[in-house]
Amino acid sequence: MTTPTSVEDLSPGDHACLTFSDKEERLDIIAAFVRDGLGQGHKVVCFTESVPPDRLATELLEREVTTDEPLRVGQLAVQTCDEAWLSGGPLTAARMIDVLGGQLDLASREGYPGLRVTADMCWATRPIAAVEQLVVFEAEVARLFTDGRLTAICQYDRHSFDAVTLAFAAAAHPRAVAATVYHEDPVLRVCRQHSPPGVRIAGEIDYTRLDVLAHALSEALRLDHHLHLNLAQLRFVDAATAGAIVQAGLSLPAGRRMVIVCRGLVHKMIELVGGADLPQIRVTVADGEP
Repeated sequence: MTTPTSVEDLSPGDHACLTFSDKEERLDIIAAFVRDGLGQGHKVVCFTESVPPDRLATELLEREVTTDEPLRVGQLAVQTCDEAWLSGGPLTAARMIDVLGGQLDLASREGYPGLRVTADMCWATRPIAAVEQLVVFEAEVARLFTDGRLTAICQYDRHSFDAVTLAFAAAAHPRAVAATVYHEDPVLRVCRQHSPPGVRIAGEIDYTRLDVLAHALSEALRLDHHLHLNLAQLRFVDAATAGAIVQAGLSLPAGRRMVIVCRGLVHKMIELVGGADLPQIRVTVADGEP
């Protein structure tokens, strides 16, 4: 099995697999993939199944990916899987490869040096879809990547596919992408957030995990100009840990800031330790419940 790498490390011609359980984390990675492609002047096509196209465009925008102009000029396209794979005849691996080849030729005719494609593969779980064609597609599509013009991420939801299909998908892709995970146990998950760049913390955290927090924040401080700390899925934080977060914000050099997204009791604790009163820190209240 390929060792997962960061989405930012993908190169032209890479064919990567993203298997995910956390849908927000998946959207962060896809947003980074789209952002980097647009920034390099490539055409980007998103084939979406579980997220409607208009909602996906909004999710990208919320993750600081500029979409209006790329959508208007055609540099960015967001299509449903019905539009891409399931129209114009029976679904076959050959047809899917033809669709991708057509997109690659179109990007070249439009003057783009490369094409980035991200595809939600959940369409294969529909009753009308033949999952064996998915297997053939992943095995035979490699020829489209040989000249380095095409870069793609195929997305597999672990809740939608069986273990055998997931294992095949992992083996069929030369590359795999995933978030960098600093810590994970049944209570706490701390990982790299790709878009906007920063750290995502979910579950519950207290002073016993201050070393994990310090490692994640120090890497973000090294890699990112502004530090985005996503605590929207954090249910509990103690005063010591909240204080350490605020101290990290205070340590930022002039011109840099920390953005904290949180809710509920976590928001109250950040306020209690003074995080909402500092010019270097911007606290945003997330909607909903963790």
